[in-house]
Amino acid sequence: MSRRPDPLARLAAAATVATIAAGVVLGLAGCSVPAPIPSPSGVPTGIATPSESPAPSPTPTGPVLDQNGTAEANLPLFTSVVDAVWASPQQVQGRAYVDALVAAGFDKSAMQLTPDESTVGNPAESIQFSIRWGSECLIGQVGPATGAPFTTIVPGLEGGTCLVGRTRPIDW
Repeated sequence: MSRRPDPLARLAAAATVATIAAGVVLGLAGCSVPAPIPSPSGVPTGIATPSESPAPSPTPTGPVLDQNGTAEANLPLFTSVVDAVWASPQQVQGRAYVDALVAAGFDKSAMQLTPDESTVGNPAESIQFSIRWGSECLIGQVGPATGAPFTTIVPGLEGGTCLVGRTRPIDW
């Protein structure tokens, strides 16, 4: 014959479980992080004030001109400017490259540019432009014959120039 649990015993067991559960909850509540204690200045300790927070450092969005750097150090900026003009409607206009390079900080007086047209008046198959940088030259070439912009660094020519052949005045 099986014994039936006494209803009073079941109630006592349930009360014991509830008491233990309440004790666990209260015990865990004591483990939470206490609120910061205000300091004499009224600012809670452990919280950075605006003057204590580090200021975010500005991050350049791309290459920047290094006036004291080498041609190699400035090639990424030169290339990014050339790529940007190539992606524009002015991709075969030499002046657009010169103007964009000047806007990026390069020295116009150190530049050379080939004509936009051939000797018989047709659009040039390619346009070259350069910037003399110390003893070296940043060279760019664009146009239908190249298919895509091309940039490089070459040694400068005697006499302080970069391009061989006919160039056009940069007088604007």
